[in-house]
Amino acid sequence: MTTTIFSIFLGGGLGAVSRYLICLNLARFVHINLPFGTFLVNIIGSLIIGFLYVFFIDRTDINPALKFALTAGFCGGLTTFSTFSLELFEMVKNCQFLHAFVYALLSVVVCFIAVMIGVYVAKII
Repeated sequence: MTTTIFSIFLGGGLGAVSRYLICLNLARFVHINLPFGTFLVNIIGSLIIGFLYVFFIDRTDINPALKFALTAGFCGGLTTFSTFSLELFEMVKNCQFLHAFVYALLSVVVCFIAVMIGVYVAKII
């Protein structure tokens, strides 16, 4: 139990730092009126967790702590549903209803597709 919690802690820290660096660097280069960094890390995290879901299913030889470090930890720290929700709230609060709707719709649909692609890629490897 302690090993699993520590693994999630380490993976979560790496995921969160990765998210921060990706968002920080994208903000320098991509100038659109949507939180593109958050959108991108949600897609990447969804793709990775979809892949890992299939990759880990029948592999009992992989340490459970590593599985949790990569899924609940890294992907949980990398993806940003709480940040996404706050950004959506701020758009609605600022009466940016169209932006909020497009951002929410694209985030859900594209991340779902990313999970499906991750599952597909894991099955063909």
